[in-house]
Amino acid sequence: MILLLRRAVLSALLLVAFFSLPHFVLAQNGTALELLGRYETGLFDEGAAEIVAYDAPTQRLFFVNAESNDVVVLDISDPANPIEVFTLDPSDYGNEANSVAISNGLVAVAVEADPSQDPGQVVFYDTDGNALAHYPVGALPDAVVFTPDGTRVIVANEGEPNDDYDVDPEGSVSIIDISAGVNSGGVTSVGFADFNADGSRASELPAEVRIFGPNATVAQDLEPEYIAVSQYGSMAYVTLQENNALAIIDVEAGTVQEIVSLGFKDHSLAENRIDASNRDDAVNFQTWPVLGMYQPDAIAAYSHQGTTYLVTANEGDARDYDAFSEEERVEDLTLDPDAYPDAATLQMEENLGRLNSTTATGDTDGDGDIDQIYAYGARSFSIWTADGTLVYDSADDFERITAERFPNEFNATNDENDTFDNRSDDKGPEPEGIVLGTVGTRTYAFIGLERIGGVMVYDVTDPFAPIFLDYATSRDFTGDAEAGTAGDLGPEGLAYIPAADSPNGQNLLVVSKEISGSVALFAFTATATSAEVTEEIPEGYVLRGNYPNPFNPTTTVLLDLPEAAQVEVSVFDLLGRRVLMQPAQRLEAGTARSITIDASALASGVYLYRVTAQSDAQTWVGTGRMTLLK
Repeated sequence: MILLLRRAVLSALLLVAFFSLPHFVLAQNGTALELLGRYETGLFDEGAAEIVAYDAPTQRLFFVNAESNDVVVLDISDPANPIEVFTLDPSDYGNEANSVAISNGLVAVAVEADPSQDPGQVVFYDTDGNALAHYPVGALPDAVVFTPDGTRVIVANEGEPNDDYDVDPEGSVSIIDISAGVNSGGVTSVGFADFNADGSRASELPAEVRIFGPNATVAQDLEPEYIAVSQYGSMAYVTLQENNALAIIDVEAGTVQEIVSLGFKDHSLAENRIDASNRDDAVNFQTWPVLGMYQPDAIAAYSHQGTTYLVTANEGDARDYDAFSEEERVEDLTLDPDAYPDAATLQMEENLGRLNSTTATGDTDGDGDIDQIYAYGARSFSIWTADGTLVYDSADDFERITAERFPNEFNATNDENDTFDNRSDDKGPEPEGIVLGTVGTRTYAFIGLERIGGVMVYDVTDPFAPIFLDYATSRDFTGDAEAGTAGDLGPEGLAYIPAADSPNGQNLLVVSKEISGSVALFAFTATATSAEVTEEIPEGYVLRGNYPNPFNPTTTVLLDLPEAAQVEVSVFDLLGRRVLMQPAQRLEAGTARSITIDASALASGVYLYRVTAQSDAQTWVGTGRMTLLK
């Protein structure tokens, strides 16, 4: 019961992102990505280049062409000149290929059925294109990955309904065990029926997990999207995008360990500003009384100091079918007058009126009006612990950086040039794909921005303090998108090739583009390191809060210091009695400086804390509230 209480409080309170970690700028003249070569299918806006995978022994790239329902195989022995060598045709096994993965000379292709509400297939090939085996999986297999040792394949079966919403299959995760050989495999289906209202685990489903499809059970409503696997393959982490949640799967046991709500991002905070209108004719970052649903698409996992962390691209997605749609612009919502007394001003088109919101979440008291506005996605990437606890969010970085680099193309759409501000009312730059790579002891995250295009690069070695390194794009904003002269449009899938496996000895990043139907190859040079990065010094003192909160038994207080200071933290109970004091310590000027509070000696409860910063020039005091749950 205590565990469930902690999870409920964490979902409701902790995961509302109320602080931002440091913002950094790249050292002058630093460069991380350089375009080497590209392959073009010649197909525009047809999903002709989606998920991509690499086989090192053959120096071949495999990417899904959804338009032709095949997997294209490229020879990239010369990365500057990719050459098509053959295609895999899975049409005998289903209607459309959705995903591809490679391990130990085996190629796994996820193929959906016709109709897509029927069970799909995973088809195995060798790297020369010979079909070896196939296994039935759930409805609409949307992502496929191998465990690190290659003995299992894990499949996210999205289980989307049809347009009439009268056939809604259950979402599921399939685990294919091929440890005895690809022709001797077995399939374990991991479903979510136990979390249905009449199921044995119904009480474990957090209330914040969005279950809202018409007449849908929990199992029908949960839609697995993408998968990350832990370092040794024992755990799988599956995004449930429309549900704004994460499923944690015990791979060995073939069971759901937990379903976690990912909470919401508070756009009323200064670090989380957004441009919410495509009718204001400007780059216009503002704070708004809106919560963003993280709703990640792609997810990746890595280990830091023996602990697993998850990295997500927070794209956002809505359900929009012929028979049911949750989408509604804020101007068309009926807003609760007590929650939004200035509704008329907020709902003007140049303010929040154009922002796409949901009618499925937000009526908290059931009286028919919206008490809280929710937007799709978080316009960011995030880092989480393995239990779904937020440790970092890139805040407003993506919109801020793209506005600085391309002010005349800010929040452009991906299928047409001269579309300034076009996507501000929706999900902004729309981060969708993500992949991690290592160079030496450092870990890097590459995040594809689906709309304006390009890739953001961060050093995420320390999950609590990522460093922005680069934003690179191979889009030509002067060209004609439909004529094929606008470069690469609509990043979808990403693959990282370390130098040891690369055909030219360089670290490579491969990005497939679904709109331009092209695949781009970049060389990645880790020229910008922590030592080369300059931290922004804040203008004033800011107490960012404590993290985590609730906590047990330690929490970290974060604050911005415009100057070096001796910092002391005192903790008080609700009667005003001081129950704990952390010794003063000197902290240098900078953002998100931290002091850890150890509350091992205190009982569970709500406490107040006071932060006193004494510099040579002044004394500053800030206060906060924290909850200890033991």
